[in-house]
Amino acid sequence: MTGVDSVQLKNVIVHKVGNPTRGEELKLSQNPLTLNDPVVQGMLTKYFLGSFNENEQYHFTHLSDIYLNEVFTYVAKIFEDPDSFVATSALLASFLSSKSTHVRVKEGEMYVAKFEQVPFGTEYIQAVGIFKSENKESFLKVFPHGQSLEVISEEGININKLDKGCLVFRNNKEEGYTVCVVDTTNKQNDAQYWIKDFLQVEPYADSYHNTNQYLGLCKQFITNEYAEKFDISKSEQIDMLNRSMDYFKTKDQFSMQEFTSEVMHHQEVIDTFMDYKKTYESVKNFEIEDEFDINLSAVKRQAKVFKNVLKLDKNFHIYIHGRKDLMEKGYDELTGKHYYKLFFDEES
Repeated sequence: MTGVDSVQLKNVIVHKVGNPTRGEELKLSQNPLTLNDPVVQGMLTKYFLGSFNENEQYHFTHLSDIYLNEVFTYVAKIFEDPDSFVATSALLASFLSSKSTHVRVKEGEMYVAKFEQVPFGTEYIQAVGIFKSENKESFLKVFPHGQSLEVISEEGININKLDKGCLVFRNNKEEGYTVCVVDTTNKQNDAQYWIKDFLQVEPYADSYHNTNQYLGLCKQFITNEYAEKFDISKSEQIDMLNRSMDYFKTKDQFSMQEFTSEVMHHQEVIDTFMDYKKTYESVKNFEIEDEFDINLSAVKRQAKVFKNVLKLDKNFHIYIHGRKDLMEKGYDELTGKHYYKLFFDEES
């Protein structure tokens, strides 16, 4: 998240939440942290908010009534009754503990925080954050000992790596608030307890969401299903990745029919892609629209993970940006090695 210099961290409390199936305890704090040191306040604010992408927006949901979503109700209580902060944070910790039963869920510290002056579009509004740290890192601490210095090893939290987070903005309450989410651990489908079981949030079906998810779908399909089912070379795989990204970079509107025709060409590949899309949507528990406005911020984000590098043993890396027709692959029987022949006009 950008523009966090304006943010005021008003309250923070820490609880210990374990996995009940392993006999790990729930330890509740009785009081919030003392926030007298501005340096500590700044470090906590950076740790809590630095990993969020404000373009990826979710909202709380429930099958029958949004007011039956526990986290939604507890956060609303904190917004509307500041004196309930400590007691309500304990309810949040207890609810998280009840959802932490999967074998992959780790014990960790849960933070509940209240912020003011959080940037949201052109406004500055209140927000409540729920965060969990699960992974510790070792670091060395140097300290004076008589006339010398000594070093000891300690464990702590890397403030640049938030494991799990939820930031709830105080707006759009009737729609389930606007929520941003971080979940960098336990990404396996059977361990997504943070998003599915605890928060119970779904993404807003806006242009950013549709663009981001469709590019993610394309990358997974091309690198997994397409490569496996059609026995294609790495260069052909990269070529389709490039065509997919070029489509999103050069178009303002997405059309599934146009995209599959221009990028995938063959009906057999298109049919396989459509089947893969249905499975992808089922696993993710949402649908991607067939037509939508393309969001450039989402395109730029996904472009960072669309790899166009062909690695040949440990000797060569070929960056493929287009014109696959200027590449020729072959096998040299004399040396017993594969080769690529590249056609070009000039060196630079």
